[in-house]
Amino acid sequence: MSRSQIFSKIRETTDNLAEKTAYPTYETSVMHSNVKLKQADLWDAFAENFKAVNGRPMNSVQQLAEFLDGNNQRVGYCDPELFDSIGKALVAAGLKVETTYDRDRYDDYQFGITRATGAIAESGSLIIDDFKTTYRLAALSPWVHVGVLKKSEIHRTIPDAIAAFGDAPNIIWCTGPSKTADVEGILIEGVHGPGEQIALLV
Repeated sequence: MSRSQIFSKIRETTDNLAEKTAYPTYETSVMHSNVKLKQADLWDAFAENFKAVNGRPMNSVQQLAEFLDGNNQRVGYCDPELFDSIGKALVAAGLKVETTYDRDRYDDYQFGITRATGAIAESGSLIIDDFKTTYRLAALSPWVHVGVLKKSEIHRTIPDAIAAFGDAPNIIWCTGPSKTADVEGILIEGVHGPGEQIALLV
């Protein structure tokens, strides 16, 4: 069976489904970790929990440029909407930045800079979805992913983030670099996604 036939069958099946099932009700006050939310400032809480899962919180483009240059990550993609505020500074620092993601050249991109839909302070997770994140592959295939977010987009708890899901067909929570411990229980990072996860506050 061809790829188009498979997807055609999936569409036929899902077109007849009823509306999405409602989220279950639960007591949100007992569904989060107060220990991970000690700081009053949501960025501070997120940054601490993001670092705990080996993410790199940053709050300046200069810091990002120095990190990329210092780690020889010199070719990448930047969301066109972020080019003026971020990409131009990286180009000025000597990096090559493209604003169109060529799927056939995914191996060429050492970093990808995309909008994040938000973040979760409690778990140190970046949120990306199909509405705000251009070229999802640009967030998932380069060794370095930079999720750009505003302070107002940080959710305090996991229940808060679930309540704000919206209608995006795909929502991904990135809690630090990709990880697996499938082989003999040894934790390895960067196996099936970015090996460096950066959250850039703008």
